[in-house]
Amino acid sequence: MKLLAQFVYLQALDTLTTLAFLSRGVEEANPVVRLVMSWVPSRLGSLLCVKLLAVILAVYCWREGRQRLLGRMNVFFAALVAWNLAALVIALRALV
Repeated sequence: MKLLAQFVYLQALDTLTTLAFLSRGVEEANPVVRLVMSWVPSRLGSLLCVKLLAVILAVYCWREGRQRLLGRMNVFFAALVAWNLAALVIALRALV
């Protein structure tokens, strides 16, 4: 259950850092998210749609005993969030 909770937490952090990027005028790099953004007028709404799908897939992995895969996804999203935060800090520092 810990892995699933961590996954949901990382999805929330990724959503927040993505919204921070988008508010700075940076375009979304993920083509799937960009596609959903073209369908859903709200940035937050489109991100929540994608994140809901990700959580559904994570629940499926957890229920099917695919903890190793879920753990790897957590490592990926932790690295992604760290990258997002580092890029935001660098961008904000450049403004000072």
